[in-house]
Amino acid sequence: MSAEAADPGAPLRRRSRPRIDLRRLGRVALRGPVSRDRLPDAISHVAEAHRAHHPDADLTILRRAYVLAESSHRGQMRKSGEPYITHPLAVTLILAELGAETTTLTASLLHDTVEDTEVTLDQVREKFGDEVCYLVDGVTKLEKVDYGAAAEPETFRKMLVATGNDVRVMSIKLADRLHNMRTLGVMRPEKQARIAKVTRDVLIPLAERLGVQALKTELEDLVFAILHPEEYEETRALIAAAKSPDAPLETIADNVTHTLRDAGISAEVLIRPRHFVSVHRVRRKRGELRGTDFGRLLVLVGEDADCYAVLGELHTCFTPVISEFKDFIAAPKFNLYQSLHTAVVGPEGAVAEVLIRTHRMHKVAEAGVVALGNPYAQDPAAPPQTQPSDERADPTRPGWLSRLLDWQESATDPDTFWTTLRDDLAQDREITVFRTDGGTLGLPAGASCVDAAYAQYGDGAHTAIGARVNGRLATLSTVLSDGDTVQLLLAQDTASGPSPDWLDHARTPAARIAITGWFTDHPDGAKPDPETVGATSPGARSEPSSEREASGAAAPARSRSGPRPTGVVVDDPNAQVRLAGCCTPVPPDELTGFVVRGGAVTVHRRECPAVTAMQEIGRAPVGAHWAVGEGRESDAGCRVTLVAESFGRPRLLADLTEAIATADAAIVSATVEPPSEQRVRHTYTLRLPDAAGLPGLMRAMRDVAGVYDVSRAQHPAPTG
Repeated sequence: MSAEAADPGAPLRRRSRPRIDLRRLGRVALRGPVSRDRLPDAISHVAEAHRAHHPDADLTILRRAYVLAESSHRGQMRKSGEPYITHPLAVTLILAELGAETTTLTASLLHDTVEDTEVTLDQVREKFGDEVCYLVDGVTKLEKVDYGAAAEPETFRKMLVATGNDVRVMSIKLADRLHNMRTLGVMRPEKQARIAKVTRDVLIPLAERLGVQALKTELEDLVFAILHPEEYEETRALIAAAKSPDAPLETIADNVTHTLRDAGISAEVLIRPRHFVSVHRVRRKRGELRGTDFGRLLVLVGEDADCYAVLGELHTCFTPVISEFKDFIAAPKFNLYQSLHTAVVGPEGAVAEVLIRTHRMHKVAEAGVVALGNPYAQDPAAPPQTQPSDERADPTRPGWLSRLLDWQESATDPDTFWTTLRDDLAQDREITVFRTDGGTLGLPAGASCVDAAYAQYGDGAHTAIGARVNGRLATLSTVLSDGDTVQLLLAQDTASGPSPDWLDHARTPAARIAITGWFTDHPDGAKPDPETVGATSPGARSEPSSEREASGAAAPARSRSGPRPTGVVVDDPNAQVRLAGCCTPVPPDELTGFVVRGGAVTVHRRECPAVTAMQEIGRAPVGAHWAVGEGRESDAGCRVTLVAESFGRPRLLADLTEAIATADAAIVSATVEPPSEQRVRHTYTLRLPDAAGLPGLMRAMRDVAGVYDVSRAQHPAPTG
């Protein structure tokens, strides 16, 4: 079956402004030699499309690029039987119709020369300059002879890195894949399916993120036709059956046109048909399709203020569906998209979705980054740069692309990179959270404080122990929402490491790769010994290993700094001493210790369940006691873990936090278990300036309304 998809909306298109059409290129007729002062006939249609967007463009370089491409590809044929030069011409026309500037079109004509002919990058650089050479190199595939099965993922890695410096690399790749998908019908079915799946998983999400909707929608339809042929045909039949001269959208469009004309608003009202996949999605969402579900109204105006004027008239003269209103002008999407979305009720109860945008917004909505032209063009009014930068600063480089570039450096294995890339691109929405220092973090929807920590601090996030979200204490597992303010709390102990639980809450590849890498480098930290059991009871949504490190009970492999003062003396004067996080001893608790891996001694309260567990497996105790004259752990104070049992009520966490602060204690970490039968369990690891203040602190916490018990942490000892 050919992957060529028919335009589902042609009967619904109205008035004089056509939607960008990418389907009109057929076989290109190659011509013989031409004089040097005129363009070859074969690219006259490219020149026409280019001049429509750039009337003053110099076409000389396009002529030279075409001559080199045609001569180097001469004799090569596509599987369809066409001369190979038809492919770079088709790709270039796609980009020209989207409004790409001359440099992009030049590179597009040459994009396969280095890969498939004897032309070298040095020759491209010599004839066309560094920019064109960079773009051609960016889309050139790596050889299977050199990379084997890793050639495809490593090629995409190479393109992503190149896109990080110049988004035009991915623009050419997307247009290249679109033309290949249009002509995929000549391939074997299994190869069609393989290419379609990669297009679905990688190229379509990239087109969405770059805002190139004109490419994305057609790619979706072509993939839909190959991977779901039966549903595709059903959708085609539904669209064909909906064709009618008296379609309800036509009536509503006429009413909107008259309404805006009477209000003195200059606007163009069009019917924008839905593509196949969009119709299919609406059908799955609503079941039975309405007559207005096959398209949406598009209102184009001149200025931003006119968009809101149109919105006001529509909501005044028609019944609006308020739940459908979205303002992507005041808050643009992460892929540059701007528009007002609303829905109004027309005659006989027909509901029509309406998009309101300026002509410029419409161009960007269709062509995305392609419509922005050359992002590196110098502003004539700007002062000249005295020192060239080694890295090109791309003003169109969005946060999601920066994240991809960051984590791909850690994904050295091609399979890990390929799998992680698909997973990351499957996150189809982005949120922005604010840092307390005024900066912002771009994260995928569903990201947690774990992701924010690694996005802000990189490997430094290994020491994270908690967060404040919108000013309130929160666990690292807390899912962030768009617009949240987040402050990450880090332990002072730089030898701390992450908890295995963090992998359950990490959504970004950067966080997952960093956490996994830490455990690979610290295998002893993955399974703590009984004396380092976590400070959180079973079932709690918490960061137990963070509390261990905060309490001074990090696994031996995590410490590289040597013994640190604890105010505890053990029988082995040369041993490193750690206070166990499972019971957090403070003076005057009676103590006992055990030697753990690396020769360190972990000290427990004598009644700690871990002591019994260690003795049962044959570990010999080590004598330990508080240093004579030491009324406190050290100048840094002491740490203790307290568990507060309470009934659930509003502001309980805030009141507990205030009580702790009033007692001059600092919160190192805090976890809250999900409520059970209206009861809530809070676990706090606290730093006190003096152990003598512990009884008063516990009394202050018990005095908080709703709290019925506060106790020192006691955790079941592990068996075996």
